[in-house]
Amino acid sequence: MNRTSKIDRKELQEISRRIQRAERRIRPYVRETPVDFSELLSLRTGARVHLKLEHLQHTGSFKLRGAMNKLLSLSERERRRGVVAASSGNHGIAVCHAARRLGLRATICMPHGASGMKLRLIQALGGRVVFCGENTLDAERKARELAATECLAIVPPYNDPEVVAGQGTIAVELERQLEKSDAIFVAVGGGGLISGIAAWIKAARPHTEIVGCWPANSRVLYESLRAGRILEFPERPTISDGTAGGVEEGSITFPLCRELVDRRVLVTEREIWRAMRLLLAEERWLVEGAAGVALAGFLKQRRAYAGRNVVVLLCGRNISAEKAAKLWKRV
Repeated sequence: MNRTSKIDRKELQEISRRIQRAERRIRPYVRETPVDFSELLSLRTGARVHLKLEHLQHTGSFKLRGAMNKLLSLSERERRRGVVAASSGNHGIAVCHAARRLGLRATICMPHGASGMKLRLIQALGGRVVFCGENTLDAERKARELAATECLAIVPPYNDPEVVAGQGTIAVELERQLEKSDAIFVAVGGGGLISGIAAWIKAARPHTEIVGCWPANSRVLYESLRAGRILEFPERPTISDGTAGGVEEGSITFPLCRELVDRRVLVTEREIWRAMRLLLAEERWLVEGAAGVALAGFLKQRRAYAGRNVVVLLCGRNISAEKAAKLWKRV
């Protein structure tokens, strides 16, 4: 795909075919997650709200889809050498789980200060952890260095066609599970998840609106899309650690998001916490911050969707005990 030109119908069809191949490839290894109609959220908002329960995926997040598809696309020689990935948590957990299923060695480059709970999961799955830098971009640079020096196959968290295709299999399931969806709300970090979903949906149901949701404290891709180019942008701490971090120069997700995401929403930390508490109190779902971002984005825009069929993607459940305790105290 040309990374600077607009995406035409032919390119979109090719991405869709790649997603279809990914869906067949990873099916034995991933869970088809259910969609639940939320009576309570529908009553609260006036929309018909459906929750895509991707937090019930193996490893606790959508990341397994892209990681598994990438590992299955590697040659036997590449698999024997092992793989390396950069991650603040969920992608690393997914890569280690996929590697363990396939009998591969996995090295995960993590920034200092990454979630202790996610670190322990990576180590429990047999991953070798290398700490480097203060953010995911530093970790990505280290992963590319190790890939070169140790001849490891790199598994990017978002900037890879097979990873994007794997994440897009969520949309394949949604098309089977729901006859109609007017809008889909998705939390955004590097853009791999929303790019895959949007590519499939826009080819299959072009009138469905794709809404990207960002924490205001970590919105590099959001500001890059506004500027028309990938840039650096200062970040502040966020409960949505799964979407934190910068975007690689030349990332394939940038043109996909630019062309296929219809609406962009920023949400505050207070709005994210409120959405997470609402899910816990009314739906009895304990989710991580990134999942709260998607619901917070919908709640902020709810008046525009009254009477319409809305999907909110709950992308992960890997929340630390400390953060979960704060939720319970307020429910």
